[in-house]
This record gives sequence, C-alpha cells and structure tokens, in this order.
Amino acid sequence: MSAPAEWFRDWFGDAYLELYPHRDEEEAAQGVALFVDQTGLAPGSRLLDLACGAGRHLERLRERGFEATGIDLSATLLREATGRPDVPGAVVRADMRRLPFADQSFEGLVNFFTSFGYFLTPEEDAQVLTEVRRVLRPGAPFLMDYMNAPWVIDRLEPETVGEISGRSVRQTRWVENDQVFKRIEIERDQGRPPEVFHERVRLYAPDALDALLSQRGLVAEKRFGSYSKAPFTTDSPRLIVLGRAE
Repeated sequence: MSAPAEWFRDWFGDAYLELYPHRDEEEAAQGVALFVDQTGLAPGSRLLDLACGAGRHLERLRERGFEATGIDLSATLLREATGRPDVPGAVVRADMRRLPFADQSFEGLVNFFTSFGYFLTPEEDAQVLTEVRRVLRPGAPFLMDYMNAPWVIDRLEPETVGEISGRSVRQTRWVENDQVFKRIEIERDQGRPPEVFHERVRLYAPDALDALLSQRGLVAEKRFGSYSKAPFTTDSPRLIVLGRAE
C-alpha cells in the first residue's frame, strides 16, 4: 500500500472536516501563548501562520494584535477559517513550497499541528524550509509543532474503526521506510465503494529535524514536549521546536 504523491489535495476537504469537526480550541490558545511568551514579540509584528488550516491559531494571533497572515492550500479549510472573527482578508491560498511573499516579509512564523513532511521527497521538505527562511527577517523567531517520530512509531495503532453521520470509518496505519501512512475509508450509501483518502508524513527524528533546519538557515534553540512548556523527552508525543532565522 502507498499514497498518492499529493494526497493532501484530496484529503483536507469536507470529509476531513466531518471526521474532525471540533479541533481543540483551548489547545490552539495554548500553542499561541507558548510562541508569544517565549519570543516576546510585540503586538503589531507581522507573522505568518504556515498551513493555517481552518484558522484556529490564526484567529488567536490576530486577537492578540499581531498582523498575522495565514496560508494554506486547501480552499475548503480556508473557507472555514474566514468564518472566524478577524480572519477574513488575512488568508492566502498557496503551496508552502512556493510562498507568494517577498523576501524578509515576516517578523515571525508558526507551523502548528504536524503540517510538515507531507511531500513525496525530502528535497521538497527542504524546499519548504528554504522558503520559510527566505520570507523571515534575520533573527525572526519560528515555531514548528511536529510529532515525536520514535513515540509515534512505538505507539502506532494499526487499525481503528469509528463512525461519522452513521457511516463507518476505518483508519489503517503503517510505517514504510521513513514515512508514516494512514488510509481512511469512509462508507458510502447504497452499497457504493467507500471513499478512500490518504495521509503520509515523513518521520524526522529530533536531531535530524534540527540538522535539516540548520542546513536551511534556521537555528533550533529550544524543544518542548507540550504547549504547557513541559520539557521534551523521549516519551513526549509532540516535538515543539522554537528557533530563529540566521
């Protein structure tokens, strides 16, 4: 089994929103608070929310007075984002491999909820970081909220079955080489074949991610295991990296 090269073009649509209708709003507030408290950026600073999705974090950044812009490739998720207060006019539909902004446009950047490592080749992931560095001013802080790859591998659930709107949803997970895969099968009415979607994320160990960032002019300075500022350990489910552009 595998996944389409650009699986994200199909998955982050209406089916995704139906399966995950209530993402944790309090968690989003904690993530933004971690970034703001650790960086000391002043309101009015120009920030980029890379892969902003439905706008949970973007809304909170703008509530705090930041001139925050969100980019995402999913028109469906951006539509949801623009339904939030203060967000309309603050989002751009774009591919993170080719950011539509001038050099050194931003004084800070956030990338929440494992929105990195989606591409078919490591070179494409590296290109994302090249773009991140290009649009950041020297010394600008960034936050990358990624998964702790060894933790994910050790605790991977091969299969789970749930339900949305009375339809069965089967999720199958596996690791292949340096990537973790998920296949989502959603039952359809009248005996039709299920809708099938995919996820694929490259697994970067913590030190490997730091090295990749460094190669692209982004210096990792701190690691956290949660938004509550818990130190990162081998048992942390998340790897939250705070750093600065060189």
